[in-house]
Amino acid sequence: MIGPGRARLPRGEGPWPWLAAGSVALSLLLLAGLLTLLAVRGMGHFWPSPLTLVTLEDGRQLAGQAVREERLPGGEKRERLYRTANRDLDGAIWRWVAVDEIAEESRPRDLVVLERTRWGTFQGRLLALESAAGRVEGEAAWAALQVRLQELAALRAERDRLRDEVVPLARRLDRDPEADSQLARANARIRVLQARMGGTRLLLESVDGRRLEQPLEQVLRAWRPNAMSTPQKLAAWGQGVWRFLAEGPRAANTAGGVWPAIFGTVLMVLLMSVVVTPFGVLAAIYLNEVAHQGRFTRLVRIAVRNLAGVPSIVYGVFGLGVFVYGIGGTLDEWFFADQLPSPTFGTGGLLWASLTLALLTLPVVIVATEEGLARVPDHQREGALALGATRVEMLTRVILPMTAPAMLTGVILAVARAAGEVAPLMLVGVAKLAPQVPVDGDFPFLHLERKFMHLGYHIYDVAFHGDDVQAALPLVYATALLLVLVILVLNLTAIFLRHHLRARHGALPRR
Repeated sequence: MIGPGRARLPRGEGPWPWLAAGSVALSLLLLAGLLTLLAVRGMGHFWPSPLTLVTLEDGRQLAGQAVREERLPGGEKRERLYRTANRDLDGAIWRWVAVDEIAEESRPRDLVVLERTRWGTFQGRLLALESAAGRVEGEAAWAALQVRLQELAALRAERDRLRDEVVPLARRLDRDPEADSQLARANARIRVLQARMGGTRLLLESVDGRRLEQPLEQVLRAWRPNAMSTPQKLAAWGQGVWRFLAEGPRAANTAGGVWPAIFGTVLMVLLMSVVVTPFGVLAAIYLNEVAHQGRFTRLVRIAVRNLAGVPSIVYGVFGLGVFVYGIGGTLDEWFFADQLPSPTFGTGGLLWASLTLALLTLPVVIVATEEGLARVPDHQREGALALGATRVEMLTRVILPMTAPAMLTGVILAVARAAGEVAPLMLVGVAKLAPQVPVDGDFPFLHLERKFMHLGYHIYDVAFHGDDVQAALPLVYATALLLVLVILVLNLTAIFLRHHLRARHGALPRR
């Protein structure tokens, strides 16, 4: 008997529904926690954090952004880590300060942050701006600096555009007689722009009184974080996120953006999908619709499922030996012998990386498509054949449309896995730095032999190969968030398209 007020689970179910629901809830919480951590640590990097002027008990001063605070071992004392920048003055950009040694903290509005192409950021005060027109000091120097930075940004954009044109022109020198004159004009224009960018200097001072002369052409941006309002900080944050998405990396990948990595990742996944989809679908059709269902077919299915569990680095070794050295080396001997020993296809590149990942994800597409084919009722096949359709017409007009949701699921799962793979790419074509994307205006426009950047490898390189991991950590979080969002978008796309196809062709009952 069940007493009054006690709820009873349905017969035969027991605690399993609750365990299943708890597992789903835990998975969602873990996913939300991961995204929150990546968003706070990554996107917070672009927020203009305030600068704190710290005065120690002995009278020394430093300016920086408080990063974290830790307890010293063996006692109650604590120390705080500040990002002080000014690598050219101090040799480092971090400084630990004992909390009990701090006499005063303030946030002066005149403290300036400069983002530079060399030596990283500078934090201190702007004293004067010197140019051919004269010397400007005080607030007038700050206003003149903002105007001059806008002019420099336009000159720098035109110079970079011309530099992008120089590389294709240099490649066409042997076969295009006009390329030489065009290259000379582009280089002359670049020299003129470079001369216009120079000639202006900033006189800077750190908070401890040391002065520095800074060429303005090496300064990218300048701001006063303590004097910015909330709307101004929001605008600066949005501009920082956009630069992260649209610009290329610099300073050994510890600064700048990830646009080449985004482009390389998406292009590689698209090429991989074009290769793996027809082969995976055709293999599944053969195994389920054509081949005799005997012992050999069962062994093939077992082999395909086992291939899905092979470590990805093994596929990288296979791609290096077969695609790069085997096929690529043969192509170089046949068509590019005059360029040897410098390989064209006999080295890692976009094509070999795409083929390697297509081979890696092929079992996923085969298994998903074959499961979809197996769920199509036999009376659908028999009805089509009874109405006079051939086997090819039955497959293309009846079976494959009903299997499209399963095929799409397999392809998107393959895309999601390929987008996050790193180990095989390290052997078959990914590069630490490849600012030139493998698509340009030079024939054949898509250059499959070139190396490329990848978001996953970019995370690995910045996290483990940088000189200052602490400085690069926010970029690691931001890039990881971007990669997770790409994979989530791909999976959501699969769900919506699968729902659309199921609604169009009808849900398939389980056999």
